[in-house]
Amino acid sequence: MKLRLGFGLLILPWFASTWAQNTTGLREKLASQNIAALFRNDTGYAAANTGYNLRISVEPIAITFPTTVQQISSVVIAGVEQHLRVVARSGGHSYIANSLGGTDGALVVDLSQMKNITVDPHTKNAVVETGNRLGDIALALNEAGRGIPHGRCPYVGIGGHSGFGGWGMASRMWGLTLDNILSTTLVLANGSIVTASEDSNPELFWGIRGSSASFGIVSSIEFRTFPVPPSGTMYEYLWDMDIPTATNAFISFQQWALSGTLPLTFGGEIGFLKGSSYGRVQFVFFGGYFGPAETFNETVAPFLDTLPSTPDLANVTQGNWIETLSALALGVGNLNTSTQPDTNDTFYAKSLMAPMDVPLTNASMGAMVKYLAEVGFNRTGFWQVEVELYGGKGSAINQVPLNKTAFAHRNTLFTFQPQASSADHLPPYPESGFGFVDGMVTSITSNMPENWNWGAYPNYIEDRLPNWQRRYYGPHYDRLKLLKGLVDPLDRFQFPTSIGEP
Repeated sequence: MKLRLGFGLLILPWFASTWAQNTTGLREKLASQNIAALFRNDTGYAAANTGYNLRISVEPIAITFPTTVQQISSVVIAGVEQHLRVVARSGGHSYIANSLGGTDGALVVDLSQMKNITVDPHTKNAVVETGNRLGDIALALNEAGRGIPHGRCPYVGIGGHSGFGGWGMASRMWGLTLDNILSTTLVLANGSIVTASEDSNPELFWGIRGSSASFGIVSSIEFRTFPVPPSGTMYEYLWDMDIPTATNAFISFQQWALSGTLPLTFGGEIGFLKGSSYGRVQFVFFGGYFGPAETFNETVAPFLDTLPSTPDLANVTQGNWIETLSALALGVGNLNTSTQPDTNDTFYAKSLMAPMDVPLTNASMGAMVKYLAEVGFNRTGFWQVEVELYGGKGSAINQVPLNKTAFAHRNTLFTFQPQASSADHLPPYPESGFGFVDGMVTSITSNMPENWNWGAYPNYIEDRLPNWQRRYYGPHYDRLKLLKGLVDPLDRFQFPTSIGEP
């Protein structure tokens, strides 16, 4: 494979170690550059070091808070000089604390002080600094009448979200978040500041759209934006079902998804929660529709007509684009992340990306429902399985050629996200929880053909996945390793699931 990096004179000599690795020297180095930082035992370190998933506890050597791309470069240089692992933190929602290093001793580049957003009045392209979170980006772009596809948790940072995928309710019509990246500014492991786009460092541009954190610290991203739809519909229906009814509902959802009748303005998922009694589950149909409000009922009717006529809950809210995003906002119903603090949980989550060309068998769907209705009922604590719709005829996600970006799952129909929390959402996490969540995935895979080519979604990252390199990155992993060797040969941007790990 011929790599077209095109870095030219931007690649600088690798920095030799000039002083021993120690916190005193690192503190002095950062202070000399006026870079704010928190070290162990500093006031504020413990709060800054709290990850989203409290199951994972790690201690970085320091957490830095640069305000410019030049300061990011200085942090990276300081880390390289001390032979430290360097990691980026955008929103900090990594399920396994990769944005804190994943294991002790990393130097964290916290981007929360870099929150500029500008929209070009002519091209309508938006430049977004990576300290921004999804809710705030949606609000800022909406002021210009624009939007991009992204997830519905307002507190997720744009850096990781766009660096590994970025699915949302608008993705069937607009693609993944990473599909709409036009260029990025990032800092490489030698401290150089480069642009990555189709025309500048194209191989790096390919790699950061699927595994960005392994190659550099992205400081800002230029996005293609879209005119917001004039209306939107948030819908949520819930039934308490027995195993046969829920299985048939799952089968009907797949048939409907593959029917070719769903407009690209339809986004949605089904979900499973603990049922009212042994042998039952709660079945949820949820999502956002961005076609004309008056066409919503006829759009979902083919699926709803296959379900019990009276749901236990039915909530349909219609409004404009931003009102619909607010209604969809995970857990808070509000996009402004400054109005209340982020939340934490103690959980284990997995993912499974089901290919469209080999649909789920009825046996696999029935086995998962049975497992959830029986084994799941006997579990304490919250659990759920979300089954997100990626595919269907014409889906923008699957229209992108496989090798266009490093994202490796362009043939996806559904992405499953099973997870379970501790009983009180606080540590410690029960050991039995791992087997329970693993069993959710196994109930499906053990009832599919032996060579079924399922994948895993790197934004729902886990720390127990066998052969994760191939599950997350598929046929792209070898090419990603080549790129890693070229731009980060000393493996400074390293965390448990970074490119190049054995």
